[in-house]
Amino acid sequence: MSLDLAETLRQVEGVAERLRLEVARYLARLDRLVAHARTLPLEALQTAVREVPPRLPFLPAQPLEPLPSAYSAPPLPRPWRILAADGSHIDVNRHLPLQCYLINIGRVAITYGGREPALLDSTPQLFSAPQDLALYDEATGKTIRVEGPLVHLHRSALEMEALASLAEGRAPCPTVALADGSLVLWAPEGGQWPEVVRQRFIRTRFLAGLEALRQQAQRYPLAVAGYISLPNSAEVVNALRLALCSSLPGRCPSLTRREAEPSCPCAVAQGFTDRDLFRRLLRPGERSGLFRSLSVLVREEYGEEQAIHFFYVHAGEEVVRLEVPGWCAREPTLVGLVHAGVLEQVRMGQGYPLALQEAHEQAVVSAQDRDAFRLIVEEALARWGLPVYTSEKQRSKRLRSL
Repeated sequence: MSLDLAETLRQVEGVAERLRLEVARYLARLDRLVAHARTLPLEALQTAVREVPPRLPFLPAQPLEPLPSAYSAPPLPRPWRILAADGSHIDVNRHLPLQCYLINIGRVAITYGGREPALLDSTPQLFSAPQDLALYDEATGKTIRVEGPLVHLHRSALEMEALASLAEGRAPCPTVALADGSLVLWAPEGGQWPEVVRQRFIRTRFLAGLEALRQQAQRYPLAVAGYISLPNSAEVVNALRLALCSSLPGRCPSLTRREAEPSCPCAVAQGFTDRDLFRRLLRPGERSGLFRSLSVLVREEYGEEQAIHFFYVHAGEEVVRLEVPGWCAREPTLVGLVHAGVLEQVRMGQGYPLALQEAHEQAVVSAQDRDAFRLIVEEALARWGLPVYTSEKQRSKRLRSL
C-alpha cells in the first residue's frame, strides 16, 4: 500500500500553520523584551542582580552599562598583530595498549602592516605518567581519572599558555591574543571543579597563563579575548528577567525555577538568549556595553584582575560573544582594539576569525592521525619488548567481514 500523500500533506500543512503561530508569538514576545531592554534604567538592573536570592537556578550577569549601549569599532592601528591558539586531543582509550592522552596545540602569530614574519606551528604533547592520568582528591579520599572533561580542561590551560608564549619577547605592537571559546572554565553539567583539579589545571596553568599575558601587556598594548561563535548564554536576559519580576526578590515563584510562571511579568524573557536580544539592539559592526560574569568559579578563583567581563558584537552574519579579563575591560583602548581586530579578522575569514581558522588547521587531529598514533604506540611498545594487546572491540574495528 502506497503512502497517502494527500493525508500526509494535510498533516504537514497543520504543522506549518502551528509553527507560523508560534513564530508570531515568539517575535511579539521578543519585541516586548527589547522594549524593556531599551527603557529599564541601569540602576534597576544592577539592583535586581545585586539582591538576588541565594541558590538562584539561573545565572545573571552584572551590567556595567545600559543595555541599549552600542559602540562602533575604532580604527585599527597600523601595524597591529593577532595571536591565536587552538587545540585538539586524543583522549584516553581503554581499548589501546597504552593508557595515555595526547594534546596538539596550534599557534598563529600574524602582524599586519609590519615586517615581522608570520608564525604558524603546532606542538603535540603526550601524557602517560601516573601523575598525568590520575589526581588524588584529599578532600574525598578518591582518585580522579584524567579523561574526558579533564583532558579538555588541560587542553584549555595549554592553549592559554601557548598564547602567553606567543606574546613573550615580541617587539612592541598593538596586539590581540585570541582564544577559541570561553575564558570561563565551566565544569560539566553545571557542577564545580574539585579543589585538586582547580590547583592542577586552573590556578597554576590557565590563570598563570592569563597573568603572564597581563605582565606582557605592561610592555605594549596587548588585549586577550575568548571568541564564542553562536553563543547560547542568557546571562543578560536573565538580568532582565530579575529586573522585570514584579515581586520582591526571593518571593516571586519564578525565581526558584528555571522556567518562569506564565503569569509573571518576567515570563517575557523565557526562552531567549543574549544573541536574540543583541541582534535587535546592535547594528552590524557595533558592540554592546560591558557585563561582568557572576560565575561561581570566576568569583572564587579569578580575582579582580582576571575577573571575566564580556560584550557582544554584531559581526554581520551572527552576533558573537567576546570575553576579556578585568584588566582589559578597564582599558577602553584595549576593548576597542579587541572589537576592531575581531571584526577585521571575521571579514578576512569570511565569517570566522582568520587566525583562529589557521590555528585550528595547525592543531586538528584527523582520523588518519588517530590511526597513525595507535600504530606508533603499538610499534614502539613492540620494539621494547612490551606487551601489545588490545580489546576484541578495538580489534573488530580493524577487520571487515560480510
